Amino acid sequence: MKTYAYGFPRLGEDREFKKTVEGFWKGELSEIDARAAIQSLQDGMVAAYEKTVDFFPSGEITLYDQMLDTAVKAGVHRPGSLQEYYDHCRGKNALEMTKWFNTNYHYLVTDFSTTPLKFSPEGASPVLLQRTTASGLPFFIGPFTFLKLSKGLTKSGFAAALRDLAAVYRELLRNCPAAHVEEPAFVLDLTAAEVRLIRQAYRVMAESGCKIHLITYYGTVDFYKELCGLPVAAVGLDFVQGPENRKNLIKHGFPKDKTLIAGLVSGRNVWRTDVTKAVALLRQITKAAPSAVVSNAAPLYHLPITLQCEDKLEPQLKQALSFAKEKLDEIRLIAGVYDGRGAAPALPKLTIGINGAVRRKVKALKPSDFTKKITAVRRKKIHREILGLPAFPTTTIGSFPQTAEVRKMRAEARTGRITQEHYRDFVRSKIRELIALQESWGLDVLVHGEFERTDMVEFFAEKLDGIDTTAKGWIISYGTRTYRPPIIFGDVSRPAPMTVDEIAYAQSLTRKPVKGMLTGPVTIIAWSFVREDIPLRDVAYQIALALRAEIRDYEKQGIRIVQVDEPAIREKAPVKRRDWPAYFDWAVKSFRLTANTDPKTQIHTHMCYSEFGEIVDQIGKMDFDVISIETCRSRGDIIRSFEKIRFNRQIGLGVWDIHSPAVPGMEQMREVVGRALRVIPKENFWINPDCGLKTRDWPETTASLKNLVALANELRRR
Repeated sequence: MKTYAYGFPRLGEDREFKKTVEGFWKGELSEIDARAAIQSLQDGMVAAYEKTVDFFPSGEITLYDQMLDTAVKAGVHRPGSLQEYYDHCRGKNALEMTKWFNTNYHYLVTDFSTTPLKFSPEGASPVLLQRTTASGLPFFIGPFTFLKLSKGLTKSGFAAALRDLAAVYRELLRNCPAAHVEEPAFVLDLTAAEVRLIRQAYRVMAESGCKIHLITYYGTVDFYKELCGLPVAAVGLDFVQGPENRKNLIKHGFPKDKTLIAGLVSGRNVWRTDVTKAVALLRQITKAAPSAVVSNAAPLYHLPITLQCEDKLEPQLKQALSFAKEKLDEIRLIAGVYDGRGAAPALPKLTIGINGAVRRKVKALKPSDFTKKITAVRRKKIHREILGLPAFPTTTIGSFPQTAEVRKMRAEARTGRITQEHYRDFVRSKIRELIALQESWGLDVLVHGEFERTDMVEFFAEKLDGIDTTAKGWIISYGTRTYRPPIIFGDVSRPAPMTVDEIAYAQSLTRKPVKGMLTGPVTIIAWSFVREDIPLRDVAYQIALALRAEIRDYEKQGIRIVQVDEPAIREKAPVKRRDWPAYFDWAVKSFRLTANTDPKTQIHTHMCYSEFGEIVDQIGKMDFDVISIETCRSRGDIIRSFEKIRFNRQIGLGVWDIHSPAVPGMEQMREVVGRALRVIPKENFWINPDCGLKTRDWPETTASLKNLVALANELRRR
């Protein structure tokens, strides 16, 4: 039994990728040194594969984003230098960014409404890293996935673009004896016309003579028979998140002239694979596809690199986990057990994290727990009287720049080099400074800055029971942005207030309202690795009950505005639309359960970098009072969604792309606001940045927020 793996994390065990790219941006590394360092990371990825599996791709490494690289290979974007390449990632010419399927990975979106629809293999500029290893199959994002996840194409334009792009791929593949081509978009809800276009495109690509290893993942491919008929050498199917793939395989069989790359090891979650079950499934698979090979079921870059550095995890929990390197070992182990070389190890059983009281609370929930007694319209009048805010109120999303000093003090508090009292005093000093700054800028609703928080999920995970965190379990969210997903292993509860001290202290310093800041249950789930032994719905309700208790403690301290961030609510939605009703039922209810407190408390939520226009009806059911949404990189496209519905809540559309160091000018901000006010009543309109300011520097933050407040004052005068 042969083995196949793909998607190994590019980050490096010490986050070398992040440090290299950001070092180049800061001028600390030359282009030659940066390229050499990234090439070294690619060599390490290949070495990990060569040590463990038989087949794998090479050239998976990217300078920032594989979808941007695909656009460059196809001649859509033509950066003449590494600096020009990064100008598409950050800066004034930055491409829109959105979530990659239903994951917390982001990609850069090519917009063909603003980019010439012209392809050429000569566009594979020398800016990109060149594949230098003799082993491994050259890596490509497939042409259908690239175009399906781009924007600005009509139906007829899409068909013509795919035809032309397939011809470019034919030339790119011509010198490749074999290649690894990923088409995760094949698991989306596709039309019969799209399937015909796929068949036509792959017939053109097959003219290259390349043996294409076509990989799908994240779910079931509904056009299974047509997929098996494509002129490719191998087909990869996800048997973890796509259970219908097994049924289709058994029902329809598999071509004898093709290899089935059987995704049996999860690339999305950190729990150890049940090798006994995987081998049993493999025996079923090989009856229909004798040429099958064992693989992972999704890219491994959704996982941390290795468990070897995790010395502080609860021992029983650590025994139940498997990160990217350990997943490679599992792939090899499944193949060995299948071949009769050794026995399947028993899965460890977790006995920690059981909380009967929490389970009883969830079981006892009633419909009234999810519904406020006062409507949003009535609440709006109450809030106007209590808060007394001006027209076009200004605020920020929550976090402010986390300087080296802030990170250093946090690290020293964690390691015990300074006392908790010393650290608390330091955080309070930063809060005092920030409250004074916000008042001097003229912001209307203030925040405390989140200086004590490492990450908007990890921070809460450290304070909730039933969740553990890692020391070096970093993964990439986008580009060079990394985070450490917590691990939800047990029943979640709040042993003590988590954020009340900092928020109450900030409010004591000003007469202006200060927002309490919480991360919502869906986002905590989406940005964590989650237990699989109970329904996700129950996990969400457990977290919601903990957050609701926190809001009630805010209210006791006189906090009248609370923001419950849910940026992941769209990303967590299943890839199949037929599965949306069940998901949104519990996702919306978990938010309503969280926010079902005193109706005099104004509830805000924040969402960013997803196709929220697709779920605007579900968003409306969440029963918040104010929502802030990213609009800068999407050039305000989300506004179209609000043209189609009657949205009677208050809304803040971001006027500053905080993922770029560029300071937005007044004219740029006016453009977004002017377009929005054509469809959103001015009395419902707030002004804010796209997202939190944690990654920004103070000079650009100060300049941008002064412009933001100046715009609000201008609108009030007009």
